[in-house]
Amino acid sequence: MPVSGSLDILIPSTATDLTSSEPFERSSRNDLVDLLTVAGRTSSVSIGYSVPGDGEREQGGTRVNDSFIGFHLWPSSTADTVTITLPRGFRTNAEAPGFAEFEVDADRYEYVSERPDDAFGYWFVALRAQGLTPGDSVAFAMGNGIDAVLAVLGIQYARLRAVAVNLVAGRDVIGYVLAHSDARRVIVQAATREAIAEALACEAFKDAARGDPPSLIELDHAVGVAGATNGADAAGPIDRDSDALLMYTSGTTGRPKGVRLSHANLLAGGRNTATGHGLAETDRALCTLPLYHINGLCVTLYGPLVSAGSVVLPSRFSASRFWSWAETFGCTWFSVVPTQVGYLLHDGQRIERPARLRFGRSASAALSPDVHRAFEKRFGVPLIETMGLTETAAQITTNPMPPGKGRIGSAGRAHGCELRIDAPTESGEGEIQIRGDNVMQGYLANETATREAFSEDGWLRTGDLGRLDDDGFVFVTGRLKELIIKGGENIAPREIDEALHAHPDVLEAAAFGVPCVDYGERVEAAVVAVPGRTLDVVELLALCEQRLGRFKRPDRVHLVDELPKGPSGKIQRRRCAELCAG
Repeated sequence: MPVSGSLDILIPSTATDLTSSEPFERSSRNDLVDLLTVAGRTSSVSIGYSVPGDGEREQGGTRVNDSFIGFHLWPSSTADTVTITLPRGFRTNAEAPGFAEFEVDADRYEYVSERPDDAFGYWFVALRAQGLTPGDSVAFAMGNGIDAVLAVLGIQYARLRAVAVNLVAGRDVIGYVLAHSDARRVIVQAATREAIAEALACEAFKDAARGDPPSLIELDHAVGVAGATNGADAAGPIDRDSDALLMYTSGTTGRPKGVRLSHANLLAGGRNTATGHGLAETDRALCTLPLYHINGLCVTLYGPLVSAGSVVLPSRFSASRFWSWAETFGCTWFSVVPTQVGYLLHDGQRIERPARLRFGRSASAALSPDVHRAFEKRFGVPLIETMGLTETAAQITTNPMPPGKGRIGSAGRAHGCELRIDAPTESGEGEIQIRGDNVMQGYLANETATREAFSEDGWLRTGDLGRLDDDGFVFVTGRLKELIIKGGENIAPREIDEALHAHPDVLEAAAFGVPCVDYGERVEAAVVAVPGRTLDVVELLALCEQRLGRFKRPDRVHLVDELPKGPSGKIQRRRCAELCAG
């Protein structure tokens, strides 16, 4: 099936006032550069492309599309918020779909796509004009917003590999990622240009680089991409198995590994989210995770894309504005990480559950049962715990949606893939392994790590320890490489984390092992207090001893400002140990 889609940009007739009640005028021009300079912002963008696949089908009561990636971008009247809305009743052929009707400041508009077959011709020409060929790496170093979404899908449409740059990873890590990925270009914004320039000048880049530094392309609303022309047609269909995304993930040791995800992997990741949560075109997500995070990209962007839903995309997370965003824009669900759950739970404002909000989901790290219960009790919002990896295009398990009964403390049941517990002990604990069409192609330029990541019979080794109950619910008990072995007894750090989280003033906690002459390893922990609260170490130690006994109680608790995390949001325990030792 040939590539099809649409690139449709709508401009307010009163360019300086996006909230104007004046009718919007449609531009039939194909020159994205000029359009993006109007008033410094666009009012609406609808874009999409398709890859060969099975097309629309029903799965688990949810209509999903295995071929089409397309959506509608809508900057709201709030300056830093963008809403992404998919076409209603979209198809993978060249017929023009209609777009869902929605309200902004009580003014209602309805739009119809005019050129669904003219998808990312601009991107194709702009990037190819710079000498790029299919399979080349193009990095994006951008905050959330229209530009970031255009960049990611534009790169992918041009048959190039999008490289996600974690903006908070630090100069040396960014430099290494840009070198290791062999990025030919980096799409930046004014706010990120300096950090990328510094990363390209650092020793970490120079040591790993295989060629010249990549050129920077600055794509802000007032800045265009050199080399773009009008009316380009992309050549040939997109190969489902070709690399679409390279996202780096930190292991327990060594440098970050580049996870290669294909177009088919990303579509599977979006589908697993959509069907696992029963998403429909009436659903609207609130995305407060960065798009360089697998949860933000595959769950809250690709999930709505394959289920014809919509997304509200603030520039960044804000605990004080989170609930007002959900209410104002009619969001029906959100995806967060446990750290954000903690900030929301401890934010002091009085909250009424937004009218349309039906659930939230937590992923990327284990959610403390005490925090889980406290969140649902305070806000009255079902919080669905899930599990996912960068290597699996996000979600692999989920708890049931209401009125189904989940298991607090469990990551749920496998969904959209196969899951097994390898080499279980008498207690049923073993490594969680995954097989499915969402599983990565491998690690870039790292055959050894790729080989070690898979079992002999082809299952992905997650490195997570867990067990299954009689109903198939997965309980994650720890990491293979993070177990604390004290006096010959295995201690799962998560046990200690959960005991510390029982204290109402603890925002985050991470236990880790430290070498010890007497026991081999002893237990220590790092703890972050809720903003504005004070923690007493003696009180925390007593709480752990009460819940776990003296043997498992930490020998020391370190009070820190923040815990080190990898690109996917997981706490890095080994780095905690290094920082606390220093």
